[in-house]
Amino acid sequence: MKSSMVVDSHYFEQQVLKSPEPVVVYFYSDDCLPCLTFDSIFEKVSAAKGSVRFIRIFRPHNRQLAEQYGVKSSPTLLFFNDGKEVCQRLTGYISYAEFREAVEKLGSRACPLAERSTIHCDVLIIGAGPAGLTAAIYAARSRLFTVVLDSGIPGGQVATTYQVANYPGTNGVIRGLDLVGNMNKQALDFGARIDDLQEIEEIRLEGFEKYVRTKENDYYAKAVIIATGSEPKKLPVEEEREFRGRGIHYCATCDGAFYQDSDLIVVGGGVSAFEEALFLTRYARKVTIVIRSDTAKAPKSSIEDAEKSSQIEIVYNTTVKKVLGENFVEGVVLENTKTGSTSEMKVDGVFVYIGSLPNTKLFSPWLQLSDYGYIVTDENMATNIPGVFAAGDVREKEVRQISTAVGDGTIAGVMVEKYINGLL
Repeated sequence: MKSSMVVDSHYFEQQVLKSPEPVVVYFYSDDCLPCLTFDSIFEKVSAAKGSVRFIRIFRPHNRQLAEQYGVKSSPTLLFFNDGKEVCQRLTGYISYAEFREAVEKLGSRACPLAERSTIHCDVLIIGAGPAGLTAAIYAARSRLFTVVLDSGIPGGQVATTYQVANYPGTNGVIRGLDLVGNMNKQALDFGARIDDLQEIEEIRLEGFEKYVRTKENDYYAKAVIIATGSEPKKLPVEEEREFRGRGIHYCATCDGAFYQDSDLIVVGGGVSAFEEALFLTRYARKVTIVIRSDTAKAPKSSIEDAEKSSQIEIVYNTTVKKVLGENFVEGVVLENTKTGSTSEMKVDGVFVYIGSLPNTKLFSPWLQLSDYGYIVTDENMATNIPGVFAAGDVREKEVRQISTAVGDGTIAGVMVEKYINGLL
């Protein structure tokens, strides 16, 4: 019986691009619930299909390769024939039936590149985090043809959060992946269409009909809701790009398991820094929280939990000045923000939580933005362009929490219906 093969980026060309037979490439990662459910399906199909090569690639250890092919989430399946990607990619919760069908088409070499499609809809929601999914629930439930676009898989930053402890109605604690999974299912159940892994190439927001072009489709909509959220600010050191994914990380849930019995630094003083530091104690021997000021911005309860942990040390008035190492992070240079003195600390990894930047680059030619780059809206989530709304962390506001994103999405979903009905 034929089984799958684990390959890294060094052998990708040989095993995939130069393969004489069709190839299925499975990008996977740890702490990925859809991966856990799909693993057995992948192995079962690979053992039964002798005319196709099955390759597994561990995405966290092959980030550059994943970025090269636009793989932004796990699991993601790519299909290759004669060194070229063919077929429609599969991602998220992949069923046995759809995977088997895709492999059958690949094996018979009857799986060409997907043709471009044109989709006309009432509401186009860009971003499938809590704000976008909530807006989709309300819009779709109002019998509007609702399409949600996302460059990754639905969930946003919440999907990479180990646990959410303050969301109403969840008995105190729920995994981020489960929370957005419930939202995603609700949106689908009400009739919303969710197109993930869609990289936007062009946008036109003015006029009666809005237009969005992706690599695969052309979308036309009467109204648009922007819910693209934000992304983590990068560690401000020269070595950040060199060591990103090789010791510098922005997601403890995604990468923490690689640091069993290690010494780690968490940079930041907000709630995310403290929550992720506590999560990292599951693996690390010691976690040092480095805060640039003499106080933390996290809630008192989070600070107290960290102070109670024998594995956590909190260091104030300190920043990371330089990252040390050859192929991987081996240490850091710390600087005291009051005295300017520096010191070296041996660490195995650096996890960064120093704030976020709004994902508004695509919209800056069209929409009014704040000084910090967030989209300016009124209380109804309306922007300066009729028919264009914004919700969630991408919007200019004081408080950014999952619950406030959901509130924004609710308002946007209700108001977009009123806007469209006014056009009829």
